[in-house]
Amino acid sequence: MTRAKYMVEQVTPHKVVISDIGTTHTSVTNDAENVVKELHQKGILKAHRLFYYDSTGRLDELRHDGHGRFTGFAPGPKGRPKAKARWCDV
Repeated sequence: MTRAKYMVEQVTPHKVVISDIGTTHTSVTNDAENVVKELHQKGILKAHRLFYYDSTGRLDELRHDGHGRFTGFAPGPKGRPKAKARWCDV
């Protein structure tokens, strides 16, 4: 299985926003464990909330324990734009 390809869109004191950019690779959704682990190892994630735009442009959350372990999915914030409008303003 290939790894997910994604771009870090924003890092703030409270959240990280990434976008799935791999159309021929595994999606962020299907590679969530590795994405969380990789962002943690790079020092990007820490205890931030992690939001991601999936391959269809939907904004959701990857939950984690703050130590590099993926713990589940959660719906993204309501009323946030899809895809290219990007939710990077809060």
